[in-house]
Amino acid sequence: MFSSSILAADPAAQAGLLSPMNLVLFAMFALLIFMMVRKQKKTKAAAEEQRSKLAPGVEMMTNFGLFGKVISIDEDENKILLEISPGTTATVHRQTVAKIIAPVEAETVVPDDASSLTLGKLGETGETAEESIERLKNENNKDN
Repeated sequence: MFSSSILAADPAAQAGLLSPMNLVLFAMFALLIFMMVRKQKKTKAAAEEQRSKLAPGVEMMTNFGLFGKVISIDEDENKILLEISPGTTATVHRQTVAKIIAPVEAETVVPDDASSLTLGKLGETGETAEESIERLKNENNKDN
């Protein structure tokens, strides 16, 4: 009887579900669920993008580190035929695709000095770089 009168006098016991601690707990739980769903959507979108890039002729890497070029894709059995080296093929499951390797573009050669880029070439004005420099020097001397 004594404990029931203490509980009846406690305002937190009377608040029930609307206590601040319960509200914080529900908010944290909702945030946790939101973050999990968001991560799942991002993962699903990345997998869909990777599936759309997968086509014959594309270089790829499997989850177990096997590199090769896709020869064919069997949609019904979820199999991919990879050419590992010329004349050597391997059949792998479609879910083993770790990443699609983008073709490497040839790097442009950049000379050490910029003068070799314009040396002897005619610009938009129809004069060489040396003529342009000489003209600018003459214009500068006229101003002084």
